[in-house]
Amino acid sequence: MPQKQGVPKLVAQQVIEQAQQATGLEHFDSDSYREGLDIFLSDVNAGQAPEAAVQRIQGAVVQALANRLKVTAYLEQHPTLLQRPIARPVFVFGIPRTGTTLLNNLLAADPARRSPLTWEIDDPVPPASTQMLRTDPRALQRLETERQMLAARPEMGKYYRGSAIYPNECVFIMAHDFKTLMWESRGKLPNYRDWLFQTDMTSAYEYHKRFLQLLQADAPGTWNLKMPSHALWIHTLLKVYPDARLVWTHRDPLTALGSFCSIIALSHQAHTPAVDHAWIGKNCTWQAQQHADRIMDARAALGEDRIIDVHYQQLTREPISSMRRLYAQLGDEFTAEAEAGMQAWLDDNPQDKFGKHEYKLAQYGLAPAAAEATFERYLSRYDIEREG
Repeated sequence: MPQKQGVPKLVAQQVIEQAQQATGLEHFDSDSYREGLDIFLSDVNAGQAPEAAVQRIQGAVVQALANRLKVTAYLEQHPTLLQRPIARPVFVFGIPRTGTTLLNNLLAADPARRSPLTWEIDDPVPPASTQMLRTDPRALQRLETERQMLAARPEMGKYYRGSAIYPNECVFIMAHDFKTLMWESRGKLPNYRDWLFQTDMTSAYEYHKRFLQLLQADAPGTWNLKMPSHALWIHTLLKVYPDARLVWTHRDPLTALGSFCSIIALSHQAHTPAVDHAWIGKNCTWQAQQHADRIMDARAALGEDRIIDVHYQQLTREPISSMRRLYAQLGDEFTAEAEAGMQAWLDDNPQDKFGKHEYKLAQYGLAPAAAEATFERYLSRYDIEREG
């Protein structure tokens, strides 16, 4: 069925010019973003997204391009920032919905660590100082917007433990290079998905490093980073960050898959005329399997000890002792300040604080036996505590 007449098409050159007009800047550091942008917009245009959804996508694309223009300009004005190393960063990844967010937030509660916060990813220029990371006017403005949103729709808190002053995912940084599953989640975009899973991600990781070098201008520290889909590109990650420390979160893949489908369905509600639950079930199953398989393949090549394992059930039952064990494996000191920060975060964020996130595989045309078979390699390799 063709796209409804009257719904505007998104044109790459037009959104690029809109970003340039919005910022008053013309120059990108490179055109590495262009192939992904073209494929993404082509898939969006081929779909049936309603006009309001197209406008939301357009706004997000323009913002990503505008931020890349700002980052480029700032680094050109402060070139010595690109000489500062990103030393021994910690990357958290895994099958989506396996506790990466929880672990990321606990790591970020350690005052000795540095995490990219939601507000500064959204509005990175000029970079904030350490003292202003949680009190910058940009942060306070977003906290107020967040408060109003949760007051209007408290159920949104069930899906993601996010905040303007909490750490956020690298997807929103790599979105500036248009190589991220964040864009793929905006609808049924099979061409963009297939391209993304096989493309060379070097430029996205190189841009990611430049972005961190900007953010650490006046707020340095040991970086703590999170994105489930780092799982897909571990070799490329290590090419850009050779001394990175890698942490894999584990959870019952059937539980994770149901949650993954639910989150993607929520995004499709905002960007498509009707949610195709069966398509989401197939797509999320394939993607989740790719995450598990690619980590196992990378581990086989790199060595067992190159990746650290953290199990979700242990982390939720015994968070502090689990974090103490992780720090020992990372080779970092688990200080009293780290423990106090983590405990304070846990006290403020009890599980199901905003209600329980409920989902069933059957909603997405998935049978538990078939899903079990999909993850046979993973389940036979790791001692995963089952939740079903």
